[in-house]
Formats: sequence, C-alpha cells, structure tokens
Amino acid sequence: MMAWTGLYLLHSLPYVAGCMVLALGLALWIDKYMGEPPSPVHPVVWMGNYLKACGSVTVRRAPPAAFVLGALAWWLGAALVGAIAWGAQALVFWQLAGYAAAPAWQAAVDTALLVVLMAWLLKCMLSWRMLREEVGAVELALGQSLEAGRERLSWLVSRDTTQLSASQVRESAIESLAENLNDSVVAPIFWFVLLGLPGAAVYRFANTADAMWGYRGIYRGKNWEWAGKWAARADDVLSWLPARLTALLLALAARGLPLHALLREARRTPSPNSGWPMAAMGLALGVSLGKPGVYILNPRGRAPEAADTALAQGLAAQAVFAQVFLAMAAMLLVAMAAA
Repeated sequence: MMAWTGLYLLHSLPYVAGCMVLALGLALWIDKYMGEPPSPVHPVVWMGNYLKACGSVTVRRAPPAAFVLGALAWWLGAALVGAIAWGAQALVFWQLAGYAAAPAWQAAVDTALLVVLMAWLLKCMLSWRMLREEVGAVELALGQSLEAGRERLSWLVSRDTTQLSASQVRESAIESLAENLNDSVVAPIFWFVLLGLPGAAVYRFANTADAMWGYRGIYRGKNWEWAGKWAARADDVLSWLPARLTALLLALAARGLPLHALLREARRTPSPNSGWPMAAMGLALGVSLGKPGVYILNPRGRAPEAADTALAQGLAAQAVFAQVFLAMAAMLLVAMAAA
C-alpha cells in the first residue's frame, strides 16, 4: 500500500504541487482576512508552552548540563513538531492517492477540505498581517506621545525601550519589521517550498526557541548563555539562506540596491543573519538604523520619519508578493518537469 501510494503520488506530482500552491495562497488569504487563530488552538502557542516548561528547568542548571539539556529539549521538540506536521501532510497526500477510484464530486470536495486543513496549518507557521499591524501600531502610538510609542514598541522587541528617543523608537520598529519579515514570512514559506509543511513547522519551532531562549548572558534575571546556545545556533543555520533571500526580495522591491553596500552594511550586526534584511531596508529607505551601543546600519542615511514606516510596510508587502509568486512558480515548474 505504501509503495502504491508513493508511485501514485509521483505520477500525480503536478496535482500534488497544485494542492500545495493552493494551500500557500489560501494560507495568506486566511492570514489577511482572519488573522491569528485563538491562543488555545494556535500551534505556535503550544510550542511556546513546551519551550517555557523546558526552559524553566534547563536555565537553572550549571553550564555543561544546561547546554546538554537545552539541546536535548530542542531536538525532542523539533522531532515532535516535525512528526505531527509530517503526519498531517501525509494524511492529505495519502487521502489524495485514495481518490483515484472515487467519484469526481467526492474527490473534489474532500480535496478542498484537505487543502484548507493544510492551508490553516501553514498559516499558523507564518504571520504577515500581525507583523504589519504591530509595526503600524507603534507609529500610531508614537504620534500620540513618546511614552506611548515606547510602550507599544516593548510589545514588539525584547530590548529596553524606556530610554529611547522618538527616532530610535521608529528605527527599532522598522528594524523589527525587516528582521521579522524573514522570521515570520519569508523563512517559513522558503522551508515549505523545500520540505513541505514539516519544513515550515520545524523552522517555526526553531525560531520560537531562539526568541525564548537565545539570549547572551542574563535576560530577565536568568542566565541563558548556555541553556539557549543550541537554540540560537540552530536558528542561525536555518535562517541563513532565508535572511539573504529576504534582503534580495527587498532589493527587488526597491528596484535594486548597490550589492557592495548591502554586503558592507549587513556585516555590521553581531547576528550573522538579521543584518541582511535590516541593511536592505535601511538602504532602500535611505535611512540610518541602529541599536544604541551595538551597531549602526547605513550611518550616512537620515533619521527615519513618520512616513518611512508606511514606506517600509509597502516594501515588505512587495517582497512578500514577489516571494509568493516565485514560490508558486517554482513548485509548478518542478512538478511539470517531473511529470
């Protein structure tokens, strides 16, 4: 049965690829018009609960044990998430294989339901609408007062916002938009195209683990230097290609950027990845972006103004559109070539 299913799916690869293309498009439609699922049924919230429980144990251990336990907890969580996502995807494809002899109407209805299931799960792995709205909310709050802007920014970033100037609040919001464009949209879609739903799910787990554990030294009274080291390095590896793809997509949206300038600015940040989308965004807008005492990107650029937040959102939206178009085209071309 397994061999027959595999042969059938290989033979019907264009049909399967078509379902994946539909799932990707529908996932973005769900994200745009429905937003995030309620917390009790959100898979990423479940990942966070697992990571919180494991982190409370690993962070209390001495360095060698903290590292080993953190790595083991990461691998266990990644394996569990990947297995669940693989099971959901396998259910879809195996069911599709079983429709060879089914009535056309039944195959059409059941296929639609299965595609909706895959789309909903994929949507949970990405979050474009919430990212765009949160960045816009910082600008709206900043228009009311500096204190309101600082407070709203604290929802979006982990750094201390209490001493930031208005310009620095805006810089941080634009930086967060660029960095999270990779983490919340480009990278999940990238891994979905390469490895299907398991790829997107494992990436989302890795990125969530880095967000919760991947701190250097003390964070909120706890030392994550060793407990979160594996999570931080794993996210670096999985985000390496997507981060550079995000920078290229932003350069495409900006109708081209000097490659030598992008290479120079992207290396200014301690992170091997976050500098790429942030540098691309800063160069595209012609503004300087930075984190006080850590780095300055495009130092010759001007300070960002209120209108730059909307421009940044527009560039990010164009980058998302370009990636989705390229992703769909790539899946269909590969399927057609294999047919």
